[in-house]
Amino acid sequence: MASHNMTWISYPSKSQSFTSPEEIEAIIASQNIISRLMHCYIAFFVPTGLIAGICILIVFIKNHLQNNRASLDLLLLHFTISNIIMIFLSFTVISRPDYLTATHLACSVLSFFFNFGYFNSQYVFILTLLTLLLERFPQWTALCNATQRPILGAGLLLTYTFCLSLTEAVLVGTDDYQLESHCQLDPLFARPEYEIVKFTFGFGIPSLLQILCFTVLWAKEAPAGAPALQQHIHAYPAVYAISATMFVCRLFYNVMILFRTTLKLQMSIGTTKNELVMNIAEIVLFCESCASLVVILCFHKPCKDEVLKVLQRCRRKTRANNHLEIPETATTHQSGSQ
Repeated sequence: MASHNMTWISYPSKSQSFTSPEEIEAIIASQNIISRLMHCYIAFFVPTGLIAGICILIVFIKNHLQNNRASLDLLLLHFTISNIIMIFLSFTVISRPDYLTATHLACSVLSFFFNFGYFNSQYVFILTLLTLLLERFPQWTALCNATQRPILGAGLLLTYTFCLSLTEAVLVGTDDYQLESHCQLDPLFARPEYEIVKFTFGFGIPSLLQILCFTVLWAKEAPAGAPALQQHIHAYPAVYAISATMFVCRLFYNVMILFRTTLKLQMSIGTTKNELVMNIAEIVLFCESCASLVVILCFHKPCKDEVLKVLQRCRRKTRANNHLEIPETATTHQSGSQ
């Protein structure tokens, strides 16, 4: 492993003295790309994701108060809260192509909350897949008993993700907390172990569990009386759409995390192109949080039904208002002709 002293590392765009016209053009092009992506994310994805998340919270809380307490809905509520936290933390990209300036301590605290939301959303989604798996294979009594206590499962999950996030905060580094530096939610000055642990527990293990769930779902023959596989997938389209979105976006992000670790082990700061791709991967990760909330709102049955009810009410009110305006207009014309 590289030395724990990471004070030598810096962003290529902040540390190099660019002399040739080609280097200057490359840094300008890189900054233009990341600035445009940031503006698109803030303008389109953030409002859409937050509105979808608030609507989901309203629907699930309303159903919970009406005693419609399905385990799947409680897990998706947990998933929604995690993604809303991720969206709020994503406001740190507003300064791009520049970076936030903060002390190592403040950056480590931001990283802790970011990793908490990141790990939490990943593992609660694994629990969601297990719940769907038991819908098709109800004879697995041990797992069935575990998923019938979603509050206990959520408590254990929160404890586990808290420990992982705390470990990551320690791996950011315990020295030079008073120093100011450029800050990302995954701090550049973190030790190489930080990225390795994040990849292992935030993507590697969850992805293997996810693949295992899908392998069992598709390859194992369901017992008599269980719904057909196609029917089962059509009943929960939101979960399967989120699964594909999360895997693709987080794969790209984690590949870049590992690449950054390789540069650290080689004692290299990389190039402005490497910095650009890492920034793109970070924004793609935040876009995934917004997209997942929109998918739940549009495709998860309780949310979709509630949205359709609201749209129908709006149409009825619009038609009623139009019917009220027509007689008034007709009366005005008649009085004017007399």
